Amino acid sequence: MSNALLSPSTLPYGLPDFAAITTADLLPAFTSGMEEQQEEIRAITSTPEPADFENTIAALERSGQVLARTVSVFSNAVMSHATEDVQALEQEVSPLLSAHQDSIYQDPALFERVNAVPGKGLDDESARLLAEYRRRFVRAGAALDDAGKARMRELNSRLSELGTTYSQRLLADTNDSALELDDEAELQGLAPEDIAAAAAAAKAAGSSANYLLTLILPTPQPALAKLKNRDVRRRLFEASVHRGFRDNENSTLSIAAEIAALRAERAALLGYENHAAYAVEDQTAPTTAAVEEMLGRLVPPAVRNAAAEAEKLQAAAARDGIDDFQPWDWAYYSEQIRREEYAVDLESLRPWFELERVLHDGVFYAANQLYGITFTERKDLTGYHPDVRVWEVKDEDGTGLGLFLGDYFTRDTKSGGAWMNELVSQSRLLGHQPVVVNNLNISKPADGEPALLTFDEVVTAFHEFGHALHGLFSNVGFPRFAGTAVPRDFVEYPSQVNEMWMLTDEVAANFARHYQTGEPLPAGLLQKIRDASLWGEGFRTTEYLGATLLDWAWHVLPTGQEPVSDPEAFEHKALLDAGIDPALVPPRYRTGYFKHIFPGGYSAGYYSYIWSEVLDADTVQWFTENGGLVRANGDAFRSKLLSKGYSEDPMQSFRNLRGRDADIAPLLARRGLS
Repeated sequence: MSNALLSPSTLPYGLPDFAAITTADLLPAFTSGMEEQQEEIRAITSTPEPADFENTIAALERSGQVLARTVSVFSNAVMSHATEDVQALEQEVSPLLSAHQDSIYQDPALFERVNAVPGKGLDDESARLLAEYRRRFVRAGAALDDAGKARMRELNSRLSELGTTYSQRLLADTNDSALELDDEAELQGLAPEDIAAAAAAAKAAGSSANYLLTLILPTPQPALAKLKNRDVRRRLFEASVHRGFRDNENSTLSIAAEIAALRAERAALLGYENHAAYAVEDQTAPTTAAVEEMLGRLVPPAVRNAAAEAEKLQAAAARDGIDDFQPWDWAYYSEQIRREEYAVDLESLRPWFELERVLHDGVFYAANQLYGITFTERKDLTGYHPDVRVWEVKDEDGTGLGLFLGDYFTRDTKSGGAWMNELVSQSRLLGHQPVVVNNLNISKPADGEPALLTFDEVVTAFHEFGHALHGLFSNVGFPRFAGTAVPRDFVEYPSQVNEMWMLTDEVAANFARHYQTGEPLPAGLLQKIRDASLWGEGFRTTEYLGATLLDWAWHVLPTGQEPVSDPEAFEHKALLDAGIDPALVPPRYRTGYFKHIFPGGYSAGYYSYIWSEVLDADTVQWFTENGGLVRANGDAFRSKLLSKGYSEDPMQSFRNLRGRDADIAPLLARRGLS
């Protein structure tokens, strides 16, 4: 049988032919793809013609198409459907891919040729691409001596292996840590559909228990806000925070420590003080000092607000006879305060947040009103899993824009959290239009039941679709600059902006309707939700900053020392030293399950969410001042920013939209930190 990955897909927009692709196809496709790209590189370096943009830089951008197709399919599977076969292949392929990349970026003949390309006469995007290639070669070690290059290859290979192991152990421990319950009474407080989903989850997992509360990636678990049984809350919380910390075959702590030590050594090899300095050089933040200054400015008021919230919560818990308030009580009593003082019960809103309405009448509706785009489900096209759905996206004039895939339900082969992937990146050079995927982890309802989302899950749906729009609206020449291929501390900005539409009167009135009666949200409730938005912000900001500062602590470690011997003690001290008491507010992610940074691409970059939020809050103010959900605003945001990708300086894109540099004041007001 032929391997569908070895030639371009004939499906619309180049959608991978998942019906024809098997796991067995992947390794041969990787092998062929790497061999093909090596041949293409040899052709570039051996040509007798003088180096120019077309025969060197554009040729590099065109190279490796088989490998690119294979990597996009495989990396998506690793995150979204990591079967045992996929996990075994990941262990085998990850170091091979690392070595392949090193062989390209450490090729002295190729580096020499890239440096020889004349910059004169190039258009702005081409000149930027030339500079970007030169920078990437240097950051990959091309300027090192032979011994340095050899050590760089060893470090990258080991880091690749460790990253794969961390991810696979975390997935296994997350599944293994799911809370088993037999008595339905222990689930008191959960909605009937949640209880049914827990029963279905137990059955799907082959558990001997009657109910299974599965875990999502961050520390907070949605059920903690609802479970009346305090001991069940404790057990669920402890299951969450102990992932990766347990003394079993799935422990991730020693792996995290080794990853941090090797990153420090790699940074020093390239001449950087630490990994944070290496990472930030590739971001929009100007220096590590600028990042530290911002975080230092935010921590004191956030902690102060969290402490004030804790006093209220302790008083509420005391009414129930609880005199030893604990982290597993926080979400439960926070919801009580929200109900009592703001007349808002977020959990009770779920009947108004049915998945189909959220998607079609909320997420898609807002995009249609703002940008004129339309969505048609393509049931003739197949995703990589039966749960995956495919929509064709068209511009207002009917021109095809790309494909959007939605993968919304949790499963045991899927990483926790939510994210966006690009299966095909837009590029005029290659004639590609975008194919993008959104992943969420909504509990799958029992057969015949509606999928009712939590308030936070609706926010996440709008957020991830902001990433999707960034990919769909890309209009760049070169694939390296397409869509979300921007610095980490900028990539969250457009997605955070897209969250704003969820709570606007027009959009909420269109999608927030009771799934049984079709009735809209009760009059005045939307304003009450907005009024209550600052409640709990002290906790949310502090738990986020805790994770950010933990990431930073791991990545400002100096080189030349053994990996941290006691990661749990290191974590505790790092948080206390930064002014955050984890006993009061645990970080959103702990070392054992911080997949964003071990092995994810946010290492020394988790600060990017709040860095991006400065831009986001300022842009929300711009939308509001200019009429909100109107086409003129959407067209400006699309043309001046979303379409640009990394083809121009992202901060210049922001200035082109806003007419000035960003102002932090709207962020401080939003989070109650003024």
